[in-house]
Amino acid sequence: MAVQLSWLRTFVTVYRLGSFTKAAQRLELSQPTVTHQIRNLERELGKSLFERIPQGALPTPAAETLLREVQGPVDALGTVVERHFGGAPDGHPLYVGGPVELITSRVLPAVSDLVADGLRLTFGFGLADDLLGRLISGDFDLVLSTVRPRLRGITATTLVDEEFALLASPELAKDIPTDRLTEKDGPSVLAKYPLIAYAESLPIIRRYWLTVFGLRPTAAPSLVVPDLRGALAAVKSSAGISVLPTYLAAEELVRGEVVKLLDPELPPINTFYLATRDGDLGRSDLSLLHGQLLMKARLWM
Repeated sequence: MAVQLSWLRTFVTVYRLGSFTKAAQRLELSQPTVTHQIRNLERELGKSLFERIPQGALPTPAAETLLREVQGPVDALGTVVERHFGGAPDGHPLYVGGPVELITSRVLPAVSDLVADGLRLTFGFGLADDLLGRLISGDFDLVLSTVRPRLRGITATTLVDEEFALLASPELAKDIPTDRLTEKDGPSVLAKYPLIAYAESLPIIRRYWLTVFGLRPTAAPSLVVPDLRGALAAVKSSAGISVLPTYLAAEELVRGEVVKLLDPELPPINTFYLATRDGDLGRSDLSLLHGQLLMKARLWM
């Protein structure tokens, strides 16, 4: 019995989704068909590829080895078949995930000409770990990640660095003795001012405090807004101080609606990455989007 391409495609899908049931839904096949194809492949290889567990399908070491060798060619051939026989009007859009603030303020303007030329895109928002998990499962084709992806099966390309700044409204800044915002005294000076944070855990503020002051913030946030645009609006209205990416506040800084309280020699930064599944950049539409974002990102920060 010769190994069939459809078996390998099914194998890659089961591996990525971790489930025979989900793979059947994604491939629009019956579950018995998926099971039959995997069993045929295992018979030809003489090795077991998956262990059935209550949570789904657990790949064996043989599956790990096989995936490394076949997923790239399977993805590339699938792209060729879709391009020549799938028909562009009925093709699926590219699904892109990332932080809502970066996508709305930078990514959408950067891809508008591609959309005008016929590229179809659907965006989703969320936190990096969740988005990367959904990239592996096939929900997204590309993710803009705020952390370096270290999951198996993902290719990551450095996109751009974002810089963080400690911001306040001009009115509130008049009351803050900025000359005392040293590594030694800064945290105690700022302790009296309300903190506006993205989350209770102060992820961005904590990074800034550790980089500039050498210690973690101890105050609880006075206002938590799970959208950096909302946090910026609160800073503008003098509700308190916050640490925000400079790209997001660029226009407000130029207009003087917010001001930097500090200008450290080495400002805290965070790196964005473009994450795709291994082998997927062989797809012409995804490669086009990937290249466009890399080119446009040079002007973002």
